[in-house]
Amino acid sequence: MKLNYTILLCALLLSISALSQNSLDISAVFNTDKHSIDITQTIQYQNKTNKTLDTIYLHDWSHSYSSKTTPLAERFAEEFKTTFHFAKNEDRGFTAITSIKQSNKNTFFERLENHPDVIKVALNTPLAPNSFYNLTLTYIVQIPNNKFTRYGVTDDGEYNLRFWYITPAVFDGSWHYYSNKDLEDLFVEPTDIHLEVSYPNGFTPISELDLVSNNTIENKTTTKFSGKDRINTKFSLVKNNDYNTVETDFFSIQSNIDTEDLPPTEIAISTDRVAQFITNHLGDYPHKKILLTWIDYRKDPIYGLNLLPDFIRPFEDTFQYELKLLKTTLKAYLENTLLIHPREEQWLLDGIQIYYLIKYVDEFYPNQKILGKLADVWGVRAFHAADLNFNDQYPFLYMHMARTNIDQPLAMPKDSLLKFNKNISSKYKAAVGLNYLNDYVGDSIVNKTIEDYVKQTKLKRSTPEDFKYLVQSKTNKDLSWFFNDYVKTSKKIDFKIKKIKKTEDSILVTLKNLRETKMPISLFTLENDSITSKQWIDGFEGTKTVTIANKEVDQLALNYDYVVPEFNQRNNYKKLNGFFLTNKPLQFRLFKDIEDPNYNQVFFMPEFEYNFYDGLSPGLKLYNKTLLSKRFLYKLSPKFGFKSKQVVGSASLVYNARPENSDNYRTRYGLSGNYYNYAPNLTYSSFTPFIDINFRDHKDLRDNKRKFLSFRYININREVDPTGEFETEGEPKYSVFNAKFGIVDNNLKEFSSLFTDVQLAKNFGKVSATLEFRNLNERNKQFNLRVFSGLFLYNDTYQDSNFFSFALDRPTDYLFDYNYLGRSEQTGLLSQQIIIAEGGFKSKLTQPFANQWMTTVNTSATLWRYIMLYGDAGVIKNQNFKPEFVYDAGIRLNLVEDYFELYFPLYSNLGWEIGQPNYDEKIRFIVTLSPKTLLGLFTRRWY
Repeated sequence: MKLNYTILLCALLLSISALSQNSLDISAVFNTDKHSIDITQTIQYQNKTNKTLDTIYLHDWSHSYSSKTTPLAERFAEEFKTTFHFAKNEDRGFTAITSIKQSNKNTFFERLENHPDVIKVALNTPLAPNSFYNLTLTYIVQIPNNKFTRYGVTDDGEYNLRFWYITPAVFDGSWHYYSNKDLEDLFVEPTDIHLEVSYPNGFTPISELDLVSNNTIENKTTTKFSGKDRINTKFSLVKNNDYNTVETDFFSIQSNIDTEDLPPTEIAISTDRVAQFITNHLGDYPHKKILLTWIDYRKDPIYGLNLLPDFIRPFEDTFQYELKLLKTTLKAYLENTLLIHPREEQWLLDGIQIYYLIKYVDEFYPNQKILGKLADVWGVRAFHAADLNFNDQYPFLYMHMARTNIDQPLAMPKDSLLKFNKNISSKYKAAVGLNYLNDYVGDSIVNKTIEDYVKQTKLKRSTPEDFKYLVQSKTNKDLSWFFNDYVKTSKKIDFKIKKIKKTEDSILVTLKNLRETKMPISLFTLENDSITSKQWIDGFEGTKTVTIANKEVDQLALNYDYVVPEFNQRNNYKKLNGFFLTNKPLQFRLFKDIEDPNYNQVFFMPEFEYNFYDGLSPGLKLYNKTLLSKRFLYKLSPKFGFKSKQVVGSASLVYNARPENSDNYRTRYGLSGNYYNYAPNLTYSSFTPFIDINFRDHKDLRDNKRKFLSFRYININREVDPTGEFETEGEPKYSVFNAKFGIVDNNLKEFSSLFTDVQLAKNFGKVSATLEFRNLNERNKQFNLRVFSGLFLYNDTYQDSNFFSFALDRPTDYLFDYNYLGRSEQTGLLSQQIIIAEGGFKSKLTQPFANQWMTTVNTSATLWRYIMLYGDAGVIKNQNFKPEFVYDAGIRLNLVEDYFELYFPLYSNLGWEIGQPNYDEKIRFIVTLSPKTLLGLFTRRWY
């Protein structure tokens, strides 16, 4: 087997022929007044296939900024980045092509309809196999503002550019062209580049290319650069040169990354250490200099280090700087040497980058904790998080996505990944996987294979398949599980020790694979918490029994060193002489912590709530939720209301089922209960069993469409005021069966939703539907349309009160679903809070309820920026009354959509409201105080 792989490998390496030299000659004249570049460019590019071409393709990624409908703009909209859509036209970039010529004759060219930043060129002369085409292009690049991607022109009039000139698309039997999506993944072959830039005096050009000459005539400077076998295209033109170059024995590093205010000597020492580490593991860098910019680091930071302000960062400055420098240099090194398809095969480059980041910390900072110096602080050191090493973050952050069932295969194209997966989780999974593979194969074979792979394929077209053949050639172990399951799927790993049978000299251990994979798992024996043996168990399905020696062992553990990125580590331990309670003792912890699989953890923390009737309500929350999602969750949250002088609070039990490879990505089964005041000195209690079924397209997690189906049985018991001083409408005690179905497609430019609701109770039954549509057009004008229709199937309560009726402007919230600050208030500021539900009206009309049926339409449209004109109209029908037409209109201040808005009524069935007494009491507001809801504004672009 090993010989066959060796033969395959040799054939593969022989087939990677030396690349004939392609070349780009670029003359670029910067117009700093207009923020544009006049470019004359010559492309020489070889057809290295056996096919004759009459059409070729060019990448023009500067043109990806040209409109709000390009794939780049659509990407921004998918991730709720509003900057590009609301930008001024002059801030967006584009390319204006004057001509494309072949042999001094104009050629026909056009932009692709769905890829406007890709140019299709019809060659005047067909291109035979192994022949070169030569094109001459003249065009103007209008430079975009840097606020979109950090590349472009800054507010200070400096330029940081990448992918700024036209490049030939790769053809290797099929064309590899695609649009810019701010993923920094242009696929190009090594090219000899000759660059001549002209610019006004006072600027300094920054390039990774080698400086050839510099010539100044009057007020203009012309600088020439050149480079052989180049891939990268970064170029800066700066007024204040903050770049520093450090010469090492291996290569030079020119950088303007923040140095943490380290003295020059320490910067030089750290830089030399990083350069030496990379060269020792990956071989010589083929160029003289690596260019690192602050943009490089900001786009691919050390997550965690980048979130804390300087004055509370818990890491030494040298450590912070070295890791920033290492991660950024590794990425630049690999991007400039490892010629893999960056959109289709990025996982291998990312995996190698993080793999060596991990090795560097292991080698130079083996005792570094994930919390840094905070791990030794009193109070903090009691947390399990304080026990974790710095490198433990990588499997943890991958598992964050795996536990929530939204991780994605490593082999998935880069533009199909969720932002969290693209930036963090998939990179970490790849590196953790390489470490897992290395430990399983043994003898540091994977370490050596990565080094050989990078050295042997440097500046040559390669694929992850080449790496697969190379590593498989060095071992007789079957590695198909890694490349077929770990890389190409999102299958999870989860094993447990099912049972143990002891004899005098041996132990029979039955293991169970809880997943449908055949990935290997490690089995440890321990004595007095010290490892006495370790062995790898090859992958299996179902159960497997292994025999180990009955000596120096009082406990068995799976994956004790956490090398395997296992889904659940809480079922990995068995004591030989204990029973199930002693296997995992109970542990109480203050505040939420990272899960410790050795204990059954209970967390407690202070909690504060507020409503108008209970006042400020401090309390203590007991729960088992950790930083990683768990299937079974419980919460007990008693509080004391300072205003009501009562014990209030809530409790819940929830089980989360997360089916894999299914659009039903989560089903929640649960029980919840609440006990609070709903009016002055009047309490309510609720008890609700429920099932929530949530759907999203598991094949395209970037699709923002969500569906849900929920069933619940709400039991409400309201206290009645025995004095009659504060009378409340409705029955004091009631139960309602509620079924809901909803579809929400939430995007920046278009939002749509449909909700249906069925409620069945003893004395009433009702159905309703709500349709909502929101559109943001190309002129930044927003239009909103909402339609609500509700019908009572039966209603025996209308003669007593409107408590269960449909409401025009302020539902009574008898199911206690809405976050009213003062749900029973009839006057005062809190009574002016509005939640857009049911009728959705803003004016308080004479008849605000419907006890038979209601249909309303709510609209609003932009007048200027966040100022909108709204209008509501509808028909309400009450028992024993004719249908009544209702309407209102006014001004809406849409400060933060659905979170903070103000409504100023102008005209309604009441007449001109703005001229009526006490107008300030007619103004309505929307306010959201829930931290979880507000957090959704920021997390939605990541998940």
